[in-house]
Amino acid sequence: MEQLQGKTVVITGASSGIGAAIAKELAAEGANVVLAARRHEKLNEIGQEINWQARGKALVVRTDMANREEVEEMVKKALGAFGRIDIFVNNAGQMLSATVQSGKVEEWEKMIDVNIKGVLYGINAVLPSMLERSAGHIINIASVSGFEVTKMSTIYSATKFAVRAISMGLEKELARTGVRVTNISPGMVDTSLSTSVSNRKKLEAEDIAKAVLYAVTQPDYVNVNEITVRPV
Repeated sequence: MEQLQGKTVVITGASSGIGAAIAKELAAEGANVVLAARRHEKLNEIGQEINWQARGKALVVRTDMANREEVEEMVKKALGAFGRIDIFVNNAGQMLSATVQSGKVEEWEKMIDVNIKGVLYGINAVLPSMLERSAGHIINIASVSGFEVTKMSTIYSATKFAVRAISMGLEKELARTGVRVTNISPGMVDTSLSTSVSNRKKLEAEDIAKAVLYAVTQPDYVNVNEITVRPV
């Protein structure tokens, strides 16, 4: 798809699972990808694979999305390397103990810091350059848990409800600015986050990457606001 040739995409949580699949999918279509995550060794492996096999190039930037300064520095490095950021994929996430009565406050805080604050830090860092160019696309990876709450998912679902709310409000804020917003809500995906759930049909990470590819290759006048992907 020539729409992505030479464009720059930042993917957070890119060291495995959905993030790695998105990076490989978009780089195969000619996009330059900035891989952001905490696990530097895994990032390097994926970056080397992309630089060896894909049409686009990869830049690896170790980043803790719960750290605002690191997020801002990562965006600066991406802009310095490629000149602009066309697409920003907020994919980094934590899924830990999510019941209220468990009392695991530290785990709740980790989910809130990455799943909510990390998303906002990324948007805050990248949005000024997009608005200056009147062009850009922000992809937020939420979850079907942002639509449905189980007795085991209270806190996690709350963070994903928040991601959907951020996406919905931001789309309205950015109307007619040239910057598009897409919220993608996957069902259960076969990644390291879902290893404890073995009795349900799961999606593949590549299925979500295809949804991202669909959203970012639409004509400039088309804004795909919401995509929900569930296993059959």
